[in-house]
Amino acid sequence: MTKKRRAVPGIHPYDGPAGGWGALKATAIAVRTQMDNLTAPATLLRTNQPDGFDCPGCAWPDKEQHSTFQFCENGAKAVTWEATSKRVKPEFLAQNTVTSLLQKSDYELENFGRLTHPLVYDSETDTLRPVEWQAAFNRIAEVLQGLQSPDEAEFYTSGRASNEAAYMFQLFAREYGTNNFPDCSNMCHEATSVGLPFSIGIGKGTVSLDDFDETELVISMGHNPGTNHPRMMGTLHELAKKKVPIVVLNPLRERALERFADPQSVIEMATYSATDIASNYFQVKAGGDAAALKGIIKALLLLEQVRGDVLDKDFIAAHTQGFEAFSADINATDWPEIEKESGLVRQNLEQIAELYANSKATIVTYGMGITQHNKGTANVRLIADLLLMRGNMGKPGAGICPLRGHSNVQGNRTVGITEKPSAAFLEKIEQVFGFTPPKEHGHDAVKAMQAMVDGTAKALICLGGNLAVALPDPEKCFPAMKTLDLSVHVGTKLNRSHLLVAKETYILPCLGRTELDLQASGRQSVTVEDSMSMVHASSGKLKPASDLLLSEPAIVAGMAKATLPGSKVPWMELVADYSIVRDLIEKTVPGFDKYNERIAIPGGFRMPLPPTERKWTTASGKAMFSVFDGVNEDALVEGDDVLRMITLRSHDQYNTTIYALDDRYRGVFGRRDVLFMSDEDLDKRGLEHGDLVDIETLVAGSSLRLENMTVIAYNIAPGSVGAYYPEANVLIPLDYIDKQSGTPSYKSVPVRVIQHVG
Repeated sequence: MTKKRRAVPGIHPYDGPAGGWGALKATAIAVRTQMDNLTAPATLLRTNQPDGFDCPGCAWPDKEQHSTFQFCENGAKAVTWEATSKRVKPEFLAQNTVTSLLQKSDYELENFGRLTHPLVYDSETDTLRPVEWQAAFNRIAEVLQGLQSPDEAEFYTSGRASNEAAYMFQLFAREYGTNNFPDCSNMCHEATSVGLPFSIGIGKGTVSLDDFDETELVISMGHNPGTNHPRMMGTLHELAKKKVPIVVLNPLRERALERFADPQSVIEMATYSATDIASNYFQVKAGGDAAALKGIIKALLLLEQVRGDVLDKDFIAAHTQGFEAFSADINATDWPEIEKESGLVRQNLEQIAELYANSKATIVTYGMGITQHNKGTANVRLIADLLLMRGNMGKPGAGICPLRGHSNVQGNRTVGITEKPSAAFLEKIEQVFGFTPPKEHGHDAVKAMQAMVDGTAKALICLGGNLAVALPDPEKCFPAMKTLDLSVHVGTKLNRSHLLVAKETYILPCLGRTELDLQASGRQSVTVEDSMSMVHASSGKLKPASDLLLSEPAIVAGMAKATLPGSKVPWMELVADYSIVRDLIEKTVPGFDKYNERIAIPGGFRMPLPPTERKWTTASGKAMFSVFDGVNEDALVEGDDVLRMITLRSHDQYNTTIYALDDRYRGVFGRRDVLFMSDEDLDKRGLEHGDLVDIETLVAGSSLRLENMTVIAYNIAPGSVGAYYPEANVLIPLDYIDKQSGTPSYKSVPVRVIQHVG
């Protein structure tokens, strides 16, 4: 019997499938509110086309370069959000102080529209005013040249930057003299970049889209594809139609993993029907992923004793090391401990193990529900262990598939955006460019912000992004940004980080991915690398939002040329012709042979992935099993009132960008001040659906609190609660991280929920 609940404003259960007519309606609204109705169709039709631009909505690849429009609601939102007809002009900024703009919501700030002029902060009037490009470059250079050490500067990169812009950015910073490269991957898939090289020799996934055609089983862990990598839904839809089992482990019941109606399917749209996606859905407790994986592995080892054909013994013997220590650790882990930490019963985990044992080719997909924990790196390695047990690496239909969000976050890392560069890469830089880059490791995102808090960082240069909002603990981060001597933000729209003004702040507006980039040698293309290591070209055609916009490569070059007057890098030549940048990437980064030639082919090319050939570039030359390194710190906070909080993106959101205030599939409309909680946990606390509550962080040494939230009943694993990111970042201490990767624990912070008084 369904529990009767009182009405709560803005909370209306959504019974439809993901996709379908709801997605078409949402896209129509996005087009109507942001773009000219005449230009919108042509712009959307160029998305992911051979002569078009790469969709900024996610990093899921395209199966082939096609000529028909492949509909994706959130991709359409991302395109219309960038290609909006709304403008932020100097007149608007003159009438609105920075202090007043900071009172606006994140949604309101970006919804004002595209920036049209380079801007400088004027402290006397508390406004942003236009500045000439060269004047901005010269003053930025003066401040950087005046720092006591290059390591007092932080160079942040967003995943939206192209390979060309990112490569030039890292070249600028390294010639300047620092390896301080905080970037967005530090906050999402750094656990993948750190963990997988130890396991298989490379920090990337091993599968291609073709592997999904041949797989016999998909295990999906800790991700919500309908919102965060929406083009993946087409692939999952195809698998489900073919009756390929899709096993989901996720704390929340997510609509896109339950039912999906393909907007390209005439039958499903005409009949209002949908396809069931998950064949099995297990609601693992927040922070319980490692325990669940250990349970599956333990059940496999027991099944091996019975059947004798579960493990791929030949593969393990020929290609791996460490199996004995790994299996001993698993065998020593007790079932009661596994069940308590995972929130799943032994029978659930044995069921998954049997499905896995009977599959000849398995893919495991995972998202930030795996990586954003204080044991995120160890979680990733456990997934690799599970696949290695049955030789599910380097064969068709099998492998590991980390799901990255930004469409080029992986490419940025490939071309050198890393605070821990390899000696080989630095040697190539020195050989090609004639300067000696710094060798000491620099700052990741958390360390960069800690340096700002401590006062040891003096300047911040951001190639895109919304750093202060993306990081945890705004009570520390926001004031720290204001203490800087200099902050520089390259972007297309206003965001909150721009408005946390330093002693001197510059906001430099750049071309968007949808816009024509015309340089001295003609129309330019940039390149991006998707989550399956495919590198391909992207070229916009829209008229730029303003005649004063510069491309990201041009802005980077302008700052570099002014800051480094004796530079041996031909900065202006690189801006005139991006193919020269690609030639330099080819000379310094392995895998980019015949770069310009290969991106001229529709679909581009794939970067080398040695594990796909069963080659392991680890220290031992073998794939390495791991031993889970210790107890999950989240589990150390005990008590009947302790819950684990997950931060979530709404369906109208992309990272920190909020398109609107609805979360259609979760039944939340026009608001974001909610806390998702199970009926069981509500009853334990004497709470009811719609009550106002306060949330307290239970991490030792912190006193973080979020008040006056509306708690709503939701189908979420007992012991877990969910709240929206970035609003709930106020509950996450800056130093509550995975010690191996530095990734903040956004997905399993121990909290207490109490009734709000007042």
